[in-house]
Amino acid sequence: MSQENRIKVRANGPLLCTGDIEVLAEDGYVFGQGDDLVLCRCGHSKNKPFCDGSHAEAGFENDGIIVGIKSEELDETGGPLKITVKENAMLVAKGPMTIVCSDGSCAATRNKAGLCRCGQSGNKPFCDGSHKACEFEG
Repeated sequence: MSQENRIKVRANGPLLCTGDIEVLAEDGYVFGQGDDLVLCRCGHSKNKPFCDGSHAEAGFENDGIIVGIKSEELDETGGPLKITVKENAMLVAKGPMTIVCSDGSCAATRNKAGLCRCGQSGNKPFCDGSHKACEFEG
């Protein structure tokens, strides 16, 4: 893999995605692609799935420290990290990635992750299905 795909969880803020990143709708529409994208995880952005800074005004709080996630052996073929925006639900990241805590420590290496974008998960930054109960609209 020539460029490491990373998702850094910012304390009280968004997901910072770096590497070879593609953000897609379920129908294949490309929201964006590049090597540095910032995705909303508070649920309040008016530019979903991207962050617009609304987390500050909304009072979103999460320390960005992740514990208890298991690493996987990364797919050696490398390639892009494709993040699919599920309608009114989570972000599904597929491809080789390193998930990084807000303090810079490595939480895990993975090939797939379901990430919260409603801001209500009890297992942030991962989705726990809370978008259903809070009737999240993406």
